[in-house]
Amino acid sequence: MYSFTKIFALIFVILSSFLSVNLQSQVKNGIDVLESNNFAELSGMKVFLFTNSTGRASDGRLTAEILATSDDVDLIGILTPEHGFFTSVPAGVKVDNDNLFGVPVYSLYSDIKKPGNSLLAKCDAIVADIQDIGVRSYTYISSLFRVLQAAAENGKPVYVLDRPNPLGGNNIDGNVLEAGMESFVGIARIPYIHGLTIGELATMFNGEGWLSDNSEIPLKCELNIIKMSGYKRSMVWEDTGLMWYPTSPNVPTVNTARGLAMLGIFGELGIISIGIGTTTPFQLIGSLDFDWSEVKSNIDFSDFYGIHITETRYNPQFAMHNGKTVKGVFFNFYKNKDFKPYSAGFRLMLGIRSVYPDLFNPANVKSNSKSMFCKVTGTNDIYNALFNNVPDDNIVQIISRGLDDFKILRAKYLLYE
Repeated sequence: MYSFTKIFALIFVILSSFLSVNLQSQVKNGIDVLESNNFAELSGMKVFLFTNSTGRASDGRLTAEILATSDDVDLIGILTPEHGFFTSVPAGVKVDNDNLFGVPVYSLYSDIKKPGNSLLAKCDAIVADIQDIGVRSYTYISSLFRVLQAAAENGKPVYVLDRPNPLGGNNIDGNVLEAGMESFVGIARIPYIHGLTIGELATMFNGEGWLSDNSEIPLKCELNIIKMSGYKRSMVWEDTGLMWYPTSPNVPTVNTARGLAMLGIFGELGIISIGIGTTTPFQLIGSLDFDWSEVKSNIDFSDFYGIHITETRYNPQFAMHNGKTVKGVFFNFYKNKDFKPYSAGFRLMLGIRSVYPDLFNPANVKSNSKSMFCKVTGTNDIYNALFNNVPDDNIVQIISRGLDDFKILRAKYLLYE
């Protein structure tokens, strides 16, 4: 008979084998596919890499280091977005140039937002590998847009190494940005939650001619997408088997990305805490006198798919209500194909407005906060409606404006089933 120790050891071996298989990612990112093909698409090229520390192979190796140490590719520079290469610089703070892996790092979040002609003259191609979070206002896709634009202007091919949309490839929510409202926190006429991978977004930016500042002369680059393997549109992040790496200081986890999709816009107003200054930013909302039972009774929960809410208290260490005890609620998220974070966020906002109408006095909102809110929502209409006591039903209509037409448009740019 086996001794207890032998039985335990056998069970341990079986479980370890099971876990090792299941911990391997189902999805291979674009960099994995490129590397498995011995970098054939880039062989002998001098390349710039648009990336940060979220650009990684499925085993965790940095794409920048993979290319820097490859004998098949000549990495001559790294281009970085907001938050810098290590995603540690706070939002809105300019990022300095640097040097990593023996190559110069050029910041695209400084006085320069787009690589210049003299810089691109040094390269044969640009490679892009960065983890987006599926939200229009997140500036990584704005920097990608500028990179594509610069490539088109300079006749340089671009290779986008694709990776998953953590909110899911079928999740489309929120009004389409209005013409004339384009900014660095709303670079193109897409919904707030677009449901596209960065490869699909790049294909749309390029295919629709949006890279041009002159609508009569479409500007396009030579665009190549290195697709993922094993990816399906129905996947949420946990389905991919990939590890999550912080995309910015306030998005350390995939759940904070989901929370940002729900509460980030609310935070632009500066009238209520959304958990900034805690270890779970964007997963909390509250104030010093927040009464959840009252707010809850005034919320239409019809769009709260995949969202679990619990009442709590929290103490921000910086930002709004620093050092004070805040009454509020905590949001957790679970898989649901109908997840609508933008719509749910506005349902929550409308419930709060019904209980605390004084919060929605224009005098409470600084002019720069109003401007940013309108840029992020992609319209002036939502702010004007919220702060002029327009009925809830009218606002609900505004926040889904343009979605049906966008769904038709996006269909021709989908790269995955």
